[in-house]
Amino acid sequence: MKQKVYIETSIISYYTARPSRDLIVAARQEITHETWPILQEKFDIYISALVIQEVSRGDRKASKKRLDALSGILIIEISHGAQEVAQSLISEKAIPFESEEDALHIAVASTNGMDFLLTWNFSHINNAFKKSKIIRTIENHGFIPPEICSPDEFIGD
Repeated sequence: MKQKVYIETSIISYYTARPSRDLIVAARQEITHETWPILQEKFDIYISALVIQEVSRGDRKASKKRLDALSGILIIEISHGAQEVAQSLISEKAIPFESEEDALHIAVASTNGMDFLLTWNFSHINNAFKKSKIIRTIENHGFIPPEICSPDEFIGD
């Protein structure tokens, strides 16, 4: 049985974006491109309706490219339970109020038994200062939190 990986929107954005001249962004794009086939071959990958909503925003051409990249990926619905966990992540100050979509990504991955949540979002999702509060809040709801990591942490050397 393959492990389950929830792909947060930033992964799709880095995967489909025009090559950047910024060295950090360019490195993340390259790592994402290297990770993508490994994900598809060795893991069951999932997104939520929220990912579809987020990648649909912005420039029409870029949006289409992002949506096309999601073809064939399983879509998880956003349950009432996931919404409750997301609200707790905000009320417990694990995630800031103005970042409720980040809380919802974490909650959807947690309530659907994902083994990993893959993200380039270091502000609120893959943040060392917030992870312990995120984990505690998810566990208080009776769920096992996914391992939250970036593609470079996920694949390693």
